[in-house]
Amino acid sequence: MTVRITLFDLGRVVLDWEPSRLYSKIFDTVEERDWFLENVCTMAWHTRHDAGETFADTRPDLIDKFPQFESQIRAWGDRWMEMFDGYVEGTPDLMNRLEQRNVPLYALSNMSSETWPWHQEAFPKLEMFKHVVVSGDVKLVKPDPAIYHLTLERMGSPAPQEVVFIDDNAKNIDAAADLGFATHLFENAAGLERKLIDLGLL
Repeated sequence: MTVRITLFDLGRVVLDWEPSRLYSKIFDTVEERDWFLENVCTMAWHTRHDAGETFADTRPDLIDKFPQFESQIRAWGDRWMEMFDGYVEGTPDLMNRLEQRNVPLYALSNMSSETWPWHQEAFPKLEMFKHVVVSGDVKLVKPDPAIYHLTLERMGSPAPQEVVFIDDNAKNIDAAADLGFATHLFENAAGLERKLIDLGLL
């Protein structure tokens, strides 16, 4: 079955998201910054936002556990957009080229409902997507197979084999591949360009 639709992750594929970008401004040393991100505001903690909880939901317990880091914990939400530096280099150009060839663009992102409107305002390229499934809105997170099934429904129920899913997380890619999607583990735009050419989309 021919691949005819693209399904993009957003963070680190379309949007240049790095929490360390913010916390480099907050901590004096790389060692302090990295310890904080590995032990306090961890990715496991952040996944609660992706699953639908708000910053107000998740802060109290963490601040109780690490009261000395209250201001740094609050910065995760209060200064969220400082983690971003525009778009991932090269990806918007590929999106433009796909659109010119009438290739449908969709997105599936593990993202907080709370932050999604901020992204829509800051990144006009997101309007290119015909639909974006935001994990916090649907209370499901990748790599749960249920979010992929829901996404296919939102896309008009194409066969998974008709869709190439593009993500920077190997676990998310593996879950999509198990369901029959064509997949691409994103490292940079040049690699994605080669994949899209191989699939006949560019």
